[in-house]
Amino acid sequence: MQQPLENESSVLVFTLSGLNETMENRYVFFSFTTLFYPLMVFCNVTVIFTIISHKKLHEPMYLFICNLCVNGLFGTSGFYPKFMYDLLALDHVISYVGCMIQIFVIYSSALCDFSTLTVMAYDRYVAICRPLEYHSIMTSQRVFQCILFCWLTPFICMSSLIILIARLTLCGSTIEKLYCEIWAVAKLSCFSTTLNNVFGYIVILAYFGHAVLIFCSYIHLIKKCRKSIEGRHKFIQTCVPHLLSLINVTTALLFDVLYSRYGSRSLPQSVHNFMALEFLLVPPILNPLIYGLNLKTVRQQVIRLLFKKQVGISE
Repeated sequence: MQQPLENESSVLVFTLSGLNETMENRYVFFSFTTLFYPLMVFCNVTVIFTIISHKKLHEPMYLFICNLCVNGLFGTSGFYPKFMYDLLALDHVISYVGCMIQIFVIYSSALCDFSTLTVMAYDRYVAICRPLEYHSIMTSQRVFQCILFCWLTPFICMSSLIILIARLTLCGSTIEKLYCEIWAVAKLSCFSTTLNNVFGYIVILAYFGHAVLIFCSYIHLIKKCRKSIEGRHKFIQTCVPHLLSLINVTTALLFDVLYSRYGSRSLPQSVHNFMALEFLLVPPILNPLIYGLNLKTVRQQVIRLLFKKQVGISE
């Protein structure tokens, strides 16, 4: 039910009501978050620093992994600091501008994940199916173009969505989530949001199309790798972690989108919160662990980085 009509200019602050029914456990959540967020930052920064500081890791695959970790830090920075503050605050509010920035950061990061995983799939396709041409195709310029694609396309999509949201006249200021979310703000509109919905669905379909494209390319890779032991080993070593990341990100974001659009209000608030947070909790911590622990070259350099003083390993 819509709230009483307000003048558009009067909606300067939004109220986030996602924590209202769980505030009795806020110190537990705060303690967990103060442990989890630094751990997530540490894991991502370790992988980033390891890849940047070792020339042998300056290969396209590792640079794309580095990009994935940078994006994880970018996206979570739009949520965790504000969330931790809200856990200790009595009023859970966010300014209109702050809300738009949070939407932009969180969701452009989610789209950037898809873009990065897409170029990683392309890189693996070239490495496995066209190994002799790999270095002539995946040049430094091509890698730079791919990374630019990973960031610019989500930024353009989200900037367009923010402009469409900013044009809406709002009839309320309460967002029933832990953070600002596109559909939640659009639901506060006094009038039709057809244009917002159409553009939003186009973006969603385009990026889930990325996932379908990746799965199809990997089906082709699986058929290709069955022909040789070396090919199967390369696929398991480099492509399986990629598939795990893709399934994780796709499931998490699909969870969030479907819940935002069609979720039932009869579910407990704690279930609402988990469904809203899943794509901000799991991918940012799982990605550096998957690649840092599974890829032998990265794992060895991480171990050297963390323990060289203790065991006397020199660079």
